[in-house]
Amino acid sequence: MKTQRSVILVSACLIGLCTRYDGKIKESKKCLLQLQNKICIPVCPEQLGGLQTPREPADLTGGDGFDALQGNAKVLTKSGVDLTLDFIHGAEQVLQIAKLQNVKQAWLKARSPSCAIHGTIGVTAALLRQHGVELLEF
Repeated sequence: MKTQRSVILVSACLIGLCTRYDGKIKESKKCLLQLQNKICIPVCPEQLGGLQTPREPADLTGGDGFDALQGNAKVLTKSGVDLTLDFIHGAEQVLQIAKLQNVKQAWLKARSPSCAIHGTIGVTAALLRQHGVELLEF
């Protein structure tokens, strides 16, 4: 009997795809090592939300990802451009992929306004957590 392996969502930047805000490639060796012999789906919520690469750095203001999802916090660029709706749209796209592929776990990028889990939780991380996806941060 064939065993079905689980699928893991992974922040695309962690595996070396050119999705970081600054356009640089800085893969996580630790993440890549742990992904060996696993099935993963790389996602970038910011690109899925319509943002280009490279892009101006952004951060959560006035709360965390849960607050942004409820309209009580914003994601603003350094110059003050409001990207909250783009970040929420990207998070929704990632959640849709997770649902379509029956994903139970996501490995996400630390210190990201989309993906951070520790410190200030990002928008995508918050949405995935609300829907029961287990989160791991790199």
